Amino acid sequence: MKKGCISDPLPNLSSPWTNGRSSLRSLAVGHQYSSLGTQPILCGSIPGLVPKQLRFCRNYVEIMPSVAEGVKIGIQECQHQFRGRRWNCTTINDNLAIFGPVLDKATRESAFVHAIASAGVAFAVTRSCAEGSATICGCDTRHKGTPGEGWKWGGCSEDVEFGSMVSREFADARENRPDARSAMNRHNNEAGRTSISDHMHLKCKCHGLSGSCEVKTCWWSQPDFRVIGDYLKDKYDSASEMVVEKHRESRGWVETLRPKYAYFKPPTERDLVYYESSPNFCEPNPETGSFGTRDRACNLTSHGIDGCDLLCCGRGHNTRTERRKEKCHCIFHWCCYVSCQECVRIYDVHTCK
Repeated sequence: MKKGCISDPLPNLSSPWTNGRSSLRSLAVGHQYSSLGTQPILCGSIPGLVPKQLRFCRNYVEIMPSVAEGVKIGIQECQHQFRGRRWNCTTINDNLAIFGPVLDKATRESAFVHAIASAGVAFAVTRSCAEGSATICGCDTRHKGTPGEGWKWGGCSEDVEFGSMVSREFADARENRPDARSAMNRHNNEAGRTSISDHMHLKCKCHGLSGSCEVKTCWWSQPDFRVIGDYLKDKYDSASEMVVEKHRESRGWVETLRPKYAYFKPPTERDLVYYESSPNFCEPNPETGSFGTRDRACNLTSHGIDGCDLLCCGRGHNTRTERRKEKCHCIFHWCCYVSCQECVRIYDVHTCK
């Protein structure tokens, strides 16, 4: 809660830049490859690649920086969506399995991470192709259709089919085992990619004198990735619990998934699925990968999961006073810059015991 404000004049300050983390073990793109876009890529030096991923990397080496970027934005979006949850998509530095043991179980959290990371790869590769960053891909010229009244096709329609193909070939390369976990991962990976194509929309630009918009040129565009994150977070909340069934085929025993509750609507290809319960993430547990919620900031006035009662798991919370420097009293000067003062504001900060 804000308690007061003390104003001190100060010139305008630039915003800090925060580096994002990348990626997860199943995609085999680790922290040390965050600079893939600025140096030559030696596919054989990337740890954890299975043979199919290694072949893919060598065949499509120029889009590998986009693959790494896609995983990174997926992880960043995961951390945004779960910022007020007991599990907040915590990552571990200097570890190929950057979520630790959390993804070892077939939980809702695993389902979401696979979906958002696969969506991130499809998104980043599609955007990179439209920007002309690679010679093997470009704009989508196949799915235009008849233009509507008052507009015509123009610009560069983003080729989401190519981006999804890259994500499918790379992310699903590990999921070729005849077991339930591979079936779950493949399903959730595809649900993530489908969320991109489902949210493609027409983006238009006006042409004409004085912005009269006599003619519009339009192209297919991906949404902001936050839209995908919000959508998949809803899918996480409504994920379908499954059970594992075994049956024999010509290649041996095969595991498949079926809905646990027959009276619920069965999941579609757009829904997330899981078949193991999540830990409560209240206390640290190295076996489950839980870091607990001790010292996490909580919202005293919220009755949701981010509130101090639920986030702190009934242990109570501590309160301290914190002084923060913030921009205030900003004035626009013609033309064209903004000057601000710096206010020192005092807040109550609540953290879990």
